[in-house]
Amino acid sequence: MILAFGTLGGIWFLAAAARKQVADAKGSPERSNVIQHHGGAPRPNMPGTEH
Repeated sequence: MILAFGTLGGIWFLAAAARKQVADAKGSPERSNVIQHHGGAPRPNMPGTEH
């Protein structure tokens, strides 16, 4: 049981450290830049792909 909780705690710590490193590299603590700028107008179809 101790090993299981220790493993989960270690994984959580590594994930938190990686997330902090990414946030520091981006210069902003927000979750993702993709989510903020997602949802624009759809791209036009390529010619010849209309069915």
